[in-house]
Formats: sequence, C-alpha cells, structure tokens
Amino acid sequence: MQGAISVERSWRVDGLTRAFGVAALIMVAVALVLVFFVAPSGDVRSGGEAQRIFYFHISSAWVGFGAWLLTAFFGIRYLQTRDLAWDRRAHASAEVGVVFITMTLLSGMLWGRPTWNTWWTWDFKLTLTALQFLLYVAYLMLRSGIENPERRARFASVYGIIGSLTIPLNFVISRVLQSIHPAVFGPSVNAAQQGGFGVSVDRSLILIVSIAALTAAYLFLVRARIALLQQEEALNARKAALTEV
Repeated sequence: MQGAISVERSWRVDGLTRAFGVAALIMVAVALVLVFFVAPSGDVRSGGEAQRIFYFHISSAWVGFGAWLLTAFFGIRYLQTRDLAWDRRAHASAEVGVVFITMTLLSGMLWGRPTWNTWWTWDFKLTLTALQFLLYVAYLMLRSGIENPERRARFASVYGIIGSLTIPLNFVISRVLQSIHPAVFGPSVNAAQQGGFGVSVDRSLILIVSIAALTAAYLFLVRARIALLQQEEALNARKAALTEV
C-alpha cells in the first residue's frame, strides 16, 4: 500500500509545472483575442482573413523546431553523463515536438490554400519541413523498438543530434534560395518579399505573444510528460521485481 501511494504521488505535477500550465492557458487566450480581434486583416496576396492562421503557424514551427534542438541538446547531455534523466527529457521533448510540427504542417496547408491556391507544393522548404516531421516519427519509432534503456538512450541521442542538423538548413532556405515560402524574420532573396521583412511592425507584438503562449504550453507538456515517464519507469521496475520474486 505504501509503495502504491508513493508511485501515485510521483505522478503529481509540481508547482512549476502547474504554473506553466496556468500561464499557457492565459497566454493562449490572450493570443486568440489579439489574433482574431486586434490583428489587421491580410491583403489578397497573404490570404485575406486566412492570414490570421499565420500567427499560429509560425508559433508552432518555432516550438516544433526548438523542441528538436532541445532533444539534441538533451541527447548530448546523456552521452556526456549517461544519466537517464536526460534521456527522459529528450523523449518528452520529441513527443511534444511532433505535435507542434504536425500543427505547423496543418496550419500551413490551411493558410496556403487561399494564398497559393493549393494545399501543398513541393517547394524545398515545405518538403524539408515534412521530412522533419517524418524524422520526429522515426525517432519515436526507434525508441519503441529498443527495450534496453541504455542502448535505447544511446541510439536515440545520436539520432536526435543528427536530425537536428536540418533545423538551421530550414531556417536559411528562404533567405538564400528562391522559395514560395516567405522569410518571416529578416531579409530574403524571395522576389515576393522584394528583399524586405516578412513581418510588419504592427504584427510583430502579436506574433511574439503567440510564440510565448505556445512556448509556455510546450514547457508545461514536457514537464508533465517527464513526470509520466518517471512513473512508467517506476511501475516497470516494480513489475520486474515482482517477476523475479
């Protein structure tokens, strides 16, 4: 009974995790109000009212790509320390990251239909983003296919580091190559942007709030998922101990 109680308590989120959850709810609500009631409408070239999807598209991409970089960082820390706590963080970050990359692809398609008159185009930047989604899925499949914790953590760490190399490539594509996808931050060689900036000043603040809101949601989900992974490991250890008895 005492063991069951201790395991149950280990699932409870701590104060910081709860704070991230509350902050995420409030910030997402604020972002929704800003996007749908304050943000200016887009012109015909940017999709009109559909341009409001842009704020969530960019924010989910920011978090999804950032999650992949953190997965790689946690993998590096595991290889340095052989501490499975770092592997749990990498695992949680990848699971949450794939959700945000999925949001990126879906919101991009919804925005692209009225803007480019097509749901999808095999532009290099879009194709690379789809590849990154598949890399996320393959990472999780790799983990599920290896039972030994140390071996799983080692292989996943190396894979995560290699996969993260696609992130800087994705970032610079629309800045150095002609792409249908505009560069959101900074100058671009894209003719549609005429070398200008992708986000006007009046939209920048709303975009920052949206990014901050989804970042808070990522932090909450990752910390909650880490707590769940800890319980799973505790339960598996108890099952192994009972089996040996």
